[in-house]
Amino acid sequence: MSEEKKRREALIYHAKPQPGKIKVVPTKPYATQRDLALAYSPGVAEPCLEIEKDPEKVYKYTAKGNIVAIISNGTAVLGLGDIGPEASKPVMEGKSLLFKIFADIDGIDIELDTKDVDKFIETVKIISPTFGGINLEDIKAPEAFEIERRLKEELDIPVMHDDQHGTAIISAAALLNALEIADKKIDEVQIVVSGAGAAAISCTRLYKAFGALAENIVMLDSKGVIRADAENLSPEKSEFASQRKIDTLEEALRGADVFIGLSIANILSPEMLKSMAKDPIVFAMANPNPEIDYELACDTRHDIIMATGRSDHPNQVNNVLGFPFIFRGALDVRATKINEEMKMAAVKALSNLTKQPVPEQVNIAYGETRLTFGRDYIIPKPFDPRLIAEIPPAVAKAAMESGVAKAPIEDWNRYREELLKRSGDDNKVMRLLMNRAKSNPKRIVFAEANHLDVLKAAQIAYEEGIAIPILLGNREIIDSLKKELEFDAEVMIIDPKSEESEEKRLEYANKFFEVRKRSGITMYGAATKMRERNYYGAMMVLQGDADGMISGHSRAYANVVRPIFEVIGRANNVSKAATAHIMITERGPLILADTSINIDPNAEELAEISSMTANLGMAFGFDPVMALLSYSNFGSSAHPHATKVRDAIKMLHSSHPELVVDGEIQTDFALNKSLRQTQFPFSNLAGKKVNTLIFPNLEAANITYKLLKELHAAESIGPIMLGLRKAVHVLQLGASVEEMVNMTAVAVIDAQEREKRKKVKMGQ
Repeated sequence: MSEEKKRREALIYHAKPQPGKIKVVPTKPYATQRDLALAYSPGVAEPCLEIEKDPEKVYKYTAKGNIVAIISNGTAVLGLGDIGPEASKPVMEGKSLLFKIFADIDGIDIELDTKDVDKFIETVKIISPTFGGINLEDIKAPEAFEIERRLKEELDIPVMHDDQHGTAIISAAALLNALEIADKKIDEVQIVVSGAGAAAISCTRLYKAFGALAENIVMLDSKGVIRADAENLSPEKSEFASQRKIDTLEEALRGADVFIGLSIANILSPEMLKSMAKDPIVFAMANPNPEIDYELACDTRHDIIMATGRSDHPNQVNNVLGFPFIFRGALDVRATKINEEMKMAAVKALSNLTKQPVPEQVNIAYGETRLTFGRDYIIPKPFDPRLIAEIPPAVAKAAMESGVAKAPIEDWNRYREELLKRSGDDNKVMRLLMNRAKSNPKRIVFAEANHLDVLKAAQIAYEEGIAIPILLGNREIIDSLKKELEFDAEVMIIDPKSEESEEKRLEYANKFFEVRKRSGITMYGAATKMRERNYYGAMMVLQGDADGMISGHSRAYANVVRPIFEVIGRANNVSKAATAHIMITERGPLILADTSINIDPNAEELAEISSMTANLGMAFGFDPVMALLSYSNFGSSAHPHATKVRDAIKMLHSSHPELVVDGEIQTDFALNKSLRQTQFPFSNLAGKKVNTLIFPNLEAANITYKLLKELHAAESIGPIMLGLRKAVHVLQLGASVEEMVNMTAVAVIDAQEREKRKKVKMGQ
C-alpha cells in the first residue's frame, strides 16, 4: 500500500461514518417521561442533596468513579513532537478507546492550550472534581515531571503520566524476567540507558526501586554520557550523572549487561552489541524503529534477550499492558494516588503472569504452538485475557496496604469475577482472530472478485497480511477495479472462462467427472461447470492449488452451497454439514449453530452439530460451554420438539463426556447464570458462563442471529461452515466488506487448523 493511500485511509477512518473515535452513551432508561423526570428535574435533586451532605457519595450516584481524564497540551506527541493541543486530540481519543476496550474505563480526552506549567496545573485542579483519575499524556520534559509531581501532591485522586510510568512498569517487569533467564542479579548488572526524557528517567528510577545501583547505571542524552562533572544539568539528569570518565555510547556499552533504548533509531551498532557482556539484555524501545534492528541484533548475538516496542517481534513493551489495568485497580478501591507500591505491584504481577501457563487462546492468537517463559517470552501478550483479572487486584491490594484506598475490597473472588465481565475480556475476539490469521497467511480464493466490495475485502486481507488472495473473474474488470482501489499489488487473477485457463479447466473437469459420473454428470457437463467460478474455485481448493475459498456476496446462499457440496463434500465420518455464527455481544462472544443449513435436525444430527461446534470453539481458542436450547427446561415438556433435544444431550453426555454441555433449556436460563444456578443447580452448566448455543431448528437459529445483528448491532462472523473436507466458507448475500474480511480470517484459520492436523497425522 502506498504511503498516500495509507494516509487517506487513516483520514477516512477518523472522519467516517462520524468524526472521531468515541462518544457518550446513556446508562439509564430514558424512554418515558418518568425516566426523564428521574434523570433530570426534579428527580436529580435527590442525589445532589445527598452528595452535598457527603461528597464521597458522588461515587455512589454518578459515573465519577469510572471516568479518567486524558489530559495533554500536545507538546511531546510520540513521533510527532510539539504539534499543539488540537492536533493531539486524535491521539487522546485513541487513548480513550484503549481505556474502554481493555478495562471498561470511560476516558474523556481534554486538550489544554497552554505551555505554562502553573496554568496547566491550575486548570487540571479546577476540573478534577469531574474525574476519578487523571492520565497525563504527551507532555514534554522537564515540565512533565513538575506537572505530575505537583498534581499528585495537590489532588486526592490517582494521577499518572503514562509516558513515564507506563513504559517503566512494563519494561521493569520484562527486565526482572530477563535477568532471571540470564541468571544475573539486578544489583550487580551494568545498565546503559540511551535517552534522558521523561520515560527514560522514570524507567531508571523504577529499576533502582527494584535494586539497581546508581553507580552501575550510565545514562546518555543527545550530547553523550551524562557526567557528574557536566555543567547546568537539570535535577533529573543530575540524579543519574555518572562518575565514570567516558563520553560515548560505545564506551558505555563495553562489558555492559543491559541496554535500555528510549532514544532514536539505529544508534546501537553490531560492534557495540558485540562488546556487551554474556547474555546481553537489549530493550530497543524507540518507535517506530528501534535503536537496532531486531533481526540484525539476533544475528549479531545469539545469546541476546531482546525486547522492542513493536508488535511484529517477540517481547513487545506495550503500555497497554499497564495503564488500563493500573487505573482499573486504583479506581476500584478509590485510591487517592498511584504510588510506588502500586506501580511495583503491577510490575510483580506482570512478571509473575509471564511465568504461568499461557491460555490456549493466546497461543492460537499469536500462532504459537506453546508460549512459555523464556528468551522470546519475557512479558505477557497484550491480548492475554488474564491481564484484567491479575493486574487490577494486585494494584488494588497495594493501594490498600499502603493506606491510600478509600473503598477497600473485601471479596476478592467476587472482584475478579466482576473484572472478567468487563469488556476488556470480551471485545478482543476479532483482534485475536486477525493476529492468528496473520501468523501464517494462506491462499484464499475470492470467487467474486469482479465485485468492488469483494475486491476491497481481498485488498484489505492482502495489505493487512491476513491472506494471499486469488482473484476469480474477468481480468479486465478486475484490473479496472484494482486501479480504482489503488490495489497495485501483484496477486493471482484467474478467469475460469478464458483461453489461458483452458488446460487447468479441463484438468479440473476430468477430476470432477470421475467423482460425479454416477451422479448424473456428463463430461460435457463437468467441463461446463468448471467455467463457473464457484465450481472452479472449489476445485482449486480440493486439488491443493489454494488453501481456502469464500463466496456468496452476490448470489443466493443455496446457489453457492450447491457447487461446494458437489465438489468439496463432507469430511469423513460427518453425516451432516452445518454452519455457525460467532456473535460479538456486550456479554462476550456467543457461538450460534446451526444458522444456515439444517432445517429440522433430529437428535443424532443435533448431537453431531454440537460436537462440530465445540471443535470450532476450541479451534478459535474458546472453552465451549454449550446449551442446547428449547422452549422447555429439563423435561418440562413431552413434545417431540423438546424430547429430540433431550435425546441429543444423552448422546453427547455418553459419547463426549469431556464437553461442558446440557439441556434442553430455555434461552433466558442458558444466558442468565444466577437464574440458572437458582433453578437448576444440578445442571452441568451450573456456575458457568454459557458461550455456545445450539438451536433446535434452522428457523430459530437464523432468526436469532439476525435479530442480534440488527437490533443490538452485534458484530457477526459467519456463517462458518462445519463438517466439510476443506476450508470453504459461504458469505451471506450482500455481506459487508468488514464481514468479508472477517470471514477471510476464518478461512485462513480453518486452513491453518487442517494443516496442523495433517502434520500431526503424518507424525511431523
